[in-house]
Order: sequence, then structure tokens, then C-alpha cells
Amino acid sequence: MSAVRPRLLAALVALLGLLGTLLVATPTADAGPRWAPVSTAQIRPGVQMYTAGGQCTANFVFTDAADNVYVGYAAHCAGRGDSSDINGCTTPSYPVGTPVSFVTGGNLFSSGRTVGRGTLVYSSWLSMQKLKVTGAYRCVWNDFALVRVNRADKAKVNPTVPFWGGPRTFGGAPLGPGAKLFTVGNSSLRNGTAKAKTSTVVRRAGGGLGYEIKGGAGVPGDSGSGYMDVYGRAIGVLSTISIGIQVGGLVTNTIGDIYAEILWARKYSGITGLRLAPGTSAFRPTGGVA
Repeated sequence: MSAVRPRLLAALVALLGLLGTLLVATPTADAGPRWAPVSTAQIRPGVQMYTAGGQCTANFVFTDAADNVYVGYAAHCAGRGDSSDINGCTTPSYPVGTPVSFVTGGNLFSSGRTVGRGTLVYSSWLSMQKLKVTGAYRCVWNDFALVRVNRADKAKVNPTVPFWGGPRTFGGAPLGPGAKLFTVGNSSLRNGTAKAKTSTVVRRAGGGLGYEIKGGAGVPGDSGSGYMDVYGRAIGVLSTISIGIQVGGLVTNTIGDIYAEILWARKYSGITGLRLAPGTSAFRPTGGVA
């Protein structure tokens, strides 16, 4: 089997056949930025993010000690390799400072509408390359990046995940096989319409740095999207799609474990007080949040 990163490259849009978590911490309410009302916010988890022509999906919103606002996605969303380049320690990446656009309605026929802008300020890939990391698990499974929202667009942000609400917090023990997960994908292949999806854990993977999951398969452009468990806890970030004979004959996705990814970011990003921004609407595993 092989694995690919489900980042949607504008130059590869026609290739539709190419398919392409746990932070144990004390829950902390974000008392910093004032969030836009959930009904009118334009920058939220699930919004499309475009980087140098590549499209991904936002996972969660974060803040820091200085009340900056960040939106997370996968590090490979700013990668300069192709879909088969999954090693973050060797694959070239766009540098810190690269502009990123937040977009709604991007699809095969339209670039969509830009609702805000930001700047790439942290990439796990860049940090590992700087540190000359060589560990096989870390190089493949540490796939997380942060985009700082421009000051002029901070008032457009709300951290609530569409459809599901939340996230409530980080935390909890590692999930076992069969655990249910909740996510939102917003690939341009879906006509720029966000889609609520559920998945289940197949197994812990990557030497404990992530999970293999099945159901609600991600497609190119869903990459970077966030996953929550039945308690509304942020669990992981969509990283790769495996192609070949899989569990139950299904294509499976892999998600990086936010526990490991955020611990790494706190150590190497230079961002002081990095924390998750909880949603302003309660998590509901049956959906119902706009």
C-alpha cells in the first residue's frame, strides 16, 4: 500500500482519482479575544485555507499569551512536494511568513471568496528540518502548522466547529479501536461546501503519534481538518490517505495526535502560551450547530 497527503493542489484538480491527539492538559477557557457570533463568523474550523495554490481545511482555532489568533491545519498544506511526499523531515516547505488565504466556496470552477488572510508562523516540518530530526515515526506523523490571522480579520473568527459544536477541550486517554470521531471536511472537490463526517478508530499508529481511522474518508482538500471524540475533545488532524488493500477493504485515513503535535509546537514554535480556543457552542454528537 502507499500513503498520500490529501492536500488539493490547484495544478492537480483534474486528477480526481488520486485520493489523496490527544493533549493531556488542564482545560483552560480562552478569556482573550472577543469572538464573532457563531452565526456570522467567517473564519472558523472547516474554512478553506489556500497556500500557494494548494487548498486544505482548517482544524481548530488557537490563541496565545498576547491574544494573537491562529488557525491550524497540516504542515504538508504548506509543503512543496507532491502528494506522495509524506516525510516532513526531507520534503521542502514554504517558509514561515508565507501568506495564507481563508476562503469560502472554492471549487473546481471557482477560486471562491476570500474572507480573511493570515501568515504561516509555524510548521512542524520546518522545525524538524531545522533540528535535523530523522526518526521515522516523528517525520511522518508530526504534521501540524499554525497560521496567524491578520489583525484586521480577527473580528471575523469564532472557534466553534460547524455542525457539531465544540471543541470542548483537549484531554483524555488514548482512544481504542471502534472509538467514534467527528469532523468537518471542506474540499474544493465538494463544490466548496463543508461536510460533516464521522469516522471510527481502527488502531493506534505511528508509534503512538496518531491513529489509523476508517469511514467518512477524506479526499484531497480535506487535509488538515480536525477530529473530535464523543466528548467533544480535540483529538487529531487529518494527515494522509492510504491507498491499497486496507482494513475491511476500505481506504483509510491517518490523523496525527494533537497531544504530540501541540507539545512539539509549544516547545519549538516560539509562541508563548499556545492554547486551544474552545467553541462558543456546546458539542453535540448528533450535530445541530450551524
